[in-house]
Amino acid sequence: MRETTRLAVAALGLTLLPTACTGTGADTDDARVTVQPNVSTPDSAVTLVADTDPAAAAISTSRALYDSSQVVVLADPGEAAALTLGASAAVALGVPLLLTNQDPAAGNDIALHTEFERLGVDSVLAIGANAAQGIPTGGDADTVAVLADSAAVAEAIGTDLGQVESVQPEDAAAAFAALDPDALVALVPAAPPATADQDAEVSSGAVRLPQVIRPESVANTLVLATATPESLPGIATARAAGVDVHVVAPEQVDPRSSSAAITALSEAKPQSVVLLGAGYGTTPGLDWKLAAAMTGTQLPGGGQLLFQERMFVALYGYTEGGALGVLGESDAQGAVQRAIETAAGYDGFVPTRVVPGFEIIATVASEFPGPDGNYSSESSIEQLQPWVDAAAAAGVYVVLDLQPGRTDFLTQARAFEPLLRLPHVGLALDPEWRLLPNQVHLRQIGSVAIEEVNAVVTWLADLTRANSLPQKLLLLHQFLPQMIQDRELLDTSREELAVLIHVDGFGSPADKQVTWQTIRAAAPANVYWGWKNFVDEDRPLLTPQQTIEQAIPTPVFISYQ
Repeated sequence: MRETTRLAVAALGLTLLPTACTGTGADTDDARVTVQPNVSTPDSAVTLVADTDPAAAAISTSRALYDSSQVVVLADPGEAAALTLGASAAVALGVPLLLTNQDPAAGNDIALHTEFERLGVDSVLAIGANAAQGIPTGGDADTVAVLADSAAVAEAIGTDLGQVESVQPEDAAAAFAALDPDALVALVPAAPPATADQDAEVSSGAVRLPQVIRPESVANTLVLATATPESLPGIATARAAGVDVHVVAPEQVDPRSSSAAITALSEAKPQSVVLLGAGYGTTPGLDWKLAAAMTGTQLPGGGQLLFQERMFVALYGYTEGGALGVLGESDAQGAVQRAIETAAGYDGFVPTRVVPGFEIIATVASEFPGPDGNYSSESSIEQLQPWVDAAAAAGVYVVLDLQPGRTDFLTQARAFEPLLRLPHVGLALDPEWRLLPNQVHLRQIGSVAIEEVNAVVTWLADLTRANSLPQKLLLLHQFLPQMIQDRELLDTSREELAVLIHVDGFGSPADKQVTWQTIRAAAPANVYWGWKNFVDEDRPLLTPQQTIEQAIPTPVFISYQ
């Protein structure tokens, strides 16, 4: 590294210095070296940058997008203004933003030195009072060191950065993602900067940075980045490389959780996705979750995760009449309207959006064995399709309920696979109507072994993943503990599904509360909860407000039978 001169600095805002370039002596503009970084689309369909350290994440992002860059911006992460102005400068030049990452007494930063060598760095714009001290030793790069001042940085890069924009820390990721080389701004922290080191190392003389020709934008690539500190330099590097960046909240590392990210992915249809943020490092299944998000398909109410700020209020019943529930008391269009009105009754009583639903009895328990001897009458796909289609058009979620009699749940579920391939259709299992070979309905209350339930879990989860579908609901009806045998072994590990236990007790509010508490006791981990109001059997029928007040914790699926 060529030597710099230590000068006394009177104030942070003092413009110290000019620009620099390779060579010695006072260069004229005509003599400036012209360089152009090389960028390329990452080889992998998914590139994970999950470093917890911002400096390491900056290097990883540079490696992902840049093949070479003779010029880099190096910012002192100890100064908020150095980081924000470093981002502005990197995007203006089209070069990576890297960070110093060492205690001055700790010696050379090996990772940064390796990245300088890989990029072929000849010139460094060091921003911040101590940035120049973090440049790896042993190289031969010219250094232009400036304080974190917008005028000084603009002069150093030879480009007007435009107006100064202040940014709050919590808004920094979005501000970095919005940086545009065609509409430059000088980002500065909203909080007043600290006073600079009076012995800061800065450049002197008339040296200048090389003239940088911006690289062509990296093609067919999108960055998803969390709004967390470790992501910031990588976001700036991505924007410098011409890559669009979509920022998500830290809790939205599952690509299916953000409606906006799903839209961005489906519209861009990128060949390569870079996932930037430490949270991605602990998120399993990112490949198939991204594949689902790429489809752009969203559940009623948005997103691809069922119970992220959403609850359902559904009508339960059979399509061919009202004897088995309120859903069949009208035709499909009438049921849609009633479902919407019923769900609207919960607005204002819960903080989440309320989405209308249908729970359609697809196979009906029968007192007769029927031609197949299973004591279950199966609806046809053709019978259910108009209801499913009407629901889809109106933003109504559909659950197909199985009452299998003497056959098993998986056998019946497979028969409805064409409908379960639709993104807004889930599945319900009703063990009350699952008979043993010698049982009949209404003489015995049915039950199911957990192995049978888990077989459905596996099949439905595999179907959901294979078809890149949004998360699918698997609802389990229960009002007696023995209805689901060995329930503690329920498989809730498959993130393709949201598994919900629906408590079906009816009667007085006190009776319903006893059932609610009994079924919720010793529940498996990671299950959601549902509640049913019986229009005819409950005395009195709870109002929406009473339902929310009495069902604690608040259920995420409420149905009316």
